[in-house]
Amino acid sequence: MELVQVETVYTILMSATEGIAQVGTVATHTALTVWGFASNFLIIIALTGVLFFFAWQFGRGPFVALLLSLYAAFAVYTVFPYASFFPITTSSMTPLVAHILLYAALTFGFFIILRRVIVSDFLYIGPVALIALSFLGAAFLLAIGYHTFLIASVYNFTPTVAALFAPAQYFFWWFAAPAIGLFFLAR
Repeated sequence: MELVQVETVYTILMSATEGIAQVGTVATHTALTVWGFASNFLIIIALTGVLFFFAWQFGRGPFVALLLSLYAAFAVYTVFPYASFFPITTSSMTPLVAHILLYAALTFGFFIILRRVIVSDFLYIGPVALIALSFLGAAFLLAIGYHTFLIASVYNFTPTVAALFAPAQYFFWWFAAPAIGLFFLAR
């Protein structure tokens, strides 16, 4: 009689051990999958986080002003007459930094102007919409980085991110995405 009970206990313990091993395998596979996804899209996740933090900390009005100032700065940047004096090349990082600083200065100037115009009392953007707009703003910046600043020569993007932003035919859609998002998500 005792032998039957020992075998039953042994069978139950083995089943439990196999179950724990299967749970461990699933958990490890899931963790590796999540880690792989996060590492592939780390640059997008980081930029989205920065934009979301900005919106959460300073408000929806300043966030909309920031998104619109990115457009205004790009318009002036593309016709800036002195940018041709220091062309962006793959051999030197100094012109790249100069162009990025010029774009950042133009963005900041337009942000100051637009912040005075946009009143956040009449603006509502929900938390999910805010995350979506932050993502679209991050994608906008990456598209500009890829096609205008040629940042891929300095930073090695993952193949997944490169597939999303490198093709020239995608630039328009990433460029227009924040404006379309504002149209549909801001109330």
